[in-house]
Amino acid sequence: MPLIEHLLELRSRLFKACIGIVLGTIVSLVFVKQVLAFLERPYDQAARALGMKNPGLQILAPTDLLVLELKIALYVGLLIAAPIWLYQLWSFITPGLHKNERRWAYSFVAVASPLFFGGAVLAYFVISRGLEFLLPSGNSGIIANLELSKYIDFVTGMMVLFGCGFEFPLIVVMLNFAGLISARRLLSWWRVSIFVMFLFAAVVTPTPDPFGMTALALPMTALYFLAVGVAFAHDRRKAKAAAAAGFGNVSDDEASPITYDLDEIDNPDTSGYVDTVRSTEIEPAPRRRYDDDAT
Repeated sequence: MPLIEHLLELRSRLFKACIGIVLGTIVSLVFVKQVLAFLERPYDQAARALGMKNPGLQILAPTDLLVLELKIALYVGLLIAAPIWLYQLWSFITPGLHKNERRWAYSFVAVASPLFFGGAVLAYFVISRGLEFLLPSGNSGIIANLELSKYIDFVTGMMVLFGCGFEFPLIVVMLNFAGLISARRLLSWWRVSIFVMFLFAAVVTPTPDPFGMTALALPMTALYFLAVGVAFAHDRRKAKAAAAAGFGNVSDDEASPITYDLDEIDNPDTSGYVDTVRSTEIEPAPRRRYDDDAT
């Protein structure tokens, strides 16, 4: 297709995706208050555990609640309309992909979605424990008046970070399937990988106590070793396929034999290789004569 036709198709796909997101947002406005109450629940649980007085969340402007509900409705609308805009995106990309690349993309989406959802659910339960550590107790004399929109941004941000953290093992598997990293190399990096995962968990968790960090780092570590196991299975299957094709004993770094006897090219009846290439004189090709008036 010409570039203009690609741009026209992209515009059509984006328009249909936006229509789907708008419809999903409209539908989510019906139950946006229930979603808001669900997000406020970790704060309510932490407030009851601490014995806080007047544990309600506050707004600072008359329009803050409306704007927050519209924002939440947009987020939920993106989730509801995900089949629509993902289909439009996939329909635009898939003509340029090979069959095996499409199969990889299907597998990636099928695994990435539950992993992200699992990380978000884990963050939801960790937040209430983190708030118990961060907020003052009811008998401390300090009154906590949290602003509603900042609290919701904190909760949703934590859920997104935990979800992204759970995608790390999937990226490791994709690198192995692409042939960039072997399973043995991944296993040799296990100490560095665990350190990086605990460091990531320590940065993104809201509390300095080890509970939240461990709650995120341990599942990431287990998923990493699961990814290494998948990489070993893939490398073993790949090695068997190479052996069946006759290349099982050839290392990836082994050079192919390129020494040959130049006489064998002129005399195909002879056979065998020699250790060195004989140098031969090649007669220069006759120079072509051009007329002065030729172009």
